Amino acid sequence: MSGAETILKSKNRITIDNVREQFPFFQQPQNRGLIYLDSAATAQRPQQVLDAWQEFNVLYNANSHRGAYKIAERATDEYERARAKVADFIGAASPEEIVFVRGATEAVNFAAYGWGLHNLKAGDEIIITEMEHHSNLIPWQMAAQKTGAVLKFVGFDETGMLNMPQFYDLLSPKTRLITVTHMSNVLGTIPDLAAIIKAAHATGALVLVDGAQSVPHIPVNVVELDADFYVFSGHKVLGPMGSGALYARREILEKMEPVFFGGSMISDVDYTHSTWNDIPWKFEAGTQNLPGAIGLGAAIDFINKIGIGNIHRHDRDLTDYALAGMQGIKDLRIYGPMHNRGPVISFSLGAIHPHDLATFLDSRNIAIRSGHHCAKLIMKRLRVPATARASFYLYNTKSEIDEFIHNLENAREYFSKWN
Repeated sequence: MSGAETILKSKNRITIDNVREQFPFFQQPQNRGLIYLDSAATAQRPQQVLDAWQEFNVLYNANSHRGAYKIAERATDEYERARAKVADFIGAASPEEIVFVRGATEAVNFAAYGWGLHNLKAGDEIIITEMEHHSNLIPWQMAAQKTGAVLKFVGFDETGMLNMPQFYDLLSPKTRLITVTHMSNVLGTIPDLAAIIKAAHATGALVLVDGAQSVPHIPVNVVELDADFYVFSGHKVLGPMGSGALYARREILEKMEPVFFGGSMISDVDYTHSTWNDIPWKFEAGTQNLPGAIGLGAAIDFINKIGIGNIHRHDRDLTDYALAGMQGIKDLRIYGPMHNRGPVISFSLGAIHPHDLATFLDSRNIAIRSGHHCAKLIMKRLRVPATARASFYLYNTKSEIDEFIHNLENAREYFSKWN
């Protein structure tokens, strides 16, 4: 198919060409013709986001919440307006339930150290899945080591689906937290969050959801999900690197302790003790990444203009198309479910090492990921050292997937000469 595929079906027709034209990355001479299939790692940025970032630095570079002069007031207003955009985008009850962070990794650490260290004790249990990114594993390992809590792991079956009977078996009165991905960055699996959260709350446990892979691709409403914590990174959702958000229900944030200490997060300071600011500012010590947060707000504006539902349908169509084509390649193995999955496909091709395959494709101007994808527990379960991974987003086309599949065939033929 041509690049004129329709992403938005309406009288205001938006095609992939229309979308790609708004991404300066794809217009650069050195990137012309590049097939970028690594958006699960980081997405490219539209001009609208770059403009917002640049406008802050050029026109009103000042600290928020600190100055009584015009540009400082504008910086504060734009920063808080971005917070409101994030809250609305994920369906939070209020902007005060959004804490700006550097990304999902920092957000999970906030939950582990601000909530976990003060609420977990020896013998308490944390249920975690074997498909988690290291960002949603290692902070809980550290919290467990410091508090004496115990980690319990839910596995996944040969299709990549979470083992729900095992999850129910692990639930007990000792369970204090379930922490789970909304979409696996390796398998593309989308767990049954509704069932997980309902069962967790019935036992009195809280649930943290890692939305780093889901927020860019599917509609999210944290209130409807009934999630206690929800985290995501800005750079995967068309926003700047070093931006992201932690959502937590107001009553949790009110009781949570800050993780960083210093300026802006205090209410009052005395010689030997201090009191904290209101939420969410008690968690935002020091100078924040204002251009990052404002850029994230601009990214949300861009997505809203296209429609997250339209993006979801486009990504799903691309994924189904790629899965169908890849299944016809001899010796290629796809990991994860074949239906109802996110736009990320991990795979292996015969005996070709994923790094060699990625290098071969790069020589054909196709960018994919290779490695353990910060998910070594998945690799251990799959009994492989690494996988290749292709991931899709709103600026990818079926013609690009055709070229990708064609070159997978070329790679198989090329490496067969050396086996």
